[in-house]
Amino acid sequence: MSDATFHQLLHPSHWKPAIGYANGVLASGQTVFVGGQIGWNAGQVFESDDFVVQVNQALQNIVAILKEADAGPEHIVRLTWYVTDKKEYLARLKEVGAAYREVLGKHFPAMTMVQVAGLVEDEAKVEIEATAVIPEA
Repeated sequence: MSDATFHQLLHPSHWKPAIGYANGVLASGQTVFVGGQIGWNAGQVFESDDFVVQVNQALQNIVAILKEADAGPEHIVRLTWYVTDKKEYLARLKEVGAAYREVLGKHFPAMTMVQVAGLVEDEAKVEIEATAVIPEA
């Protein structure tokens, strides 16, 4: 089943197209809330201080948690990104996009990105929260 079957993207017809995100998503089913994931591995160790590597790992962590609910990236309806350096995020947007597509594919939920002064783990450069909706059988 494709995500288009159970998630409806909400986009006013007179707005400029959203690229790489959705303005809104309508979904029905069981909701999964994934707490903020950072770029460390399952052993809570940072393997890199590189921003894009941490983005990739944070997204992989989200997918691993969703798998526990028999869900996948296609069920994500919202992502909230917290980054410590907006300029690095923007400068490396193509690399971030490639890492995103590698882990989540071409599924683009509603998204928000916020620059923060810091995260609880000093080595973390990004933290990403996810909300997913698994359709009723």
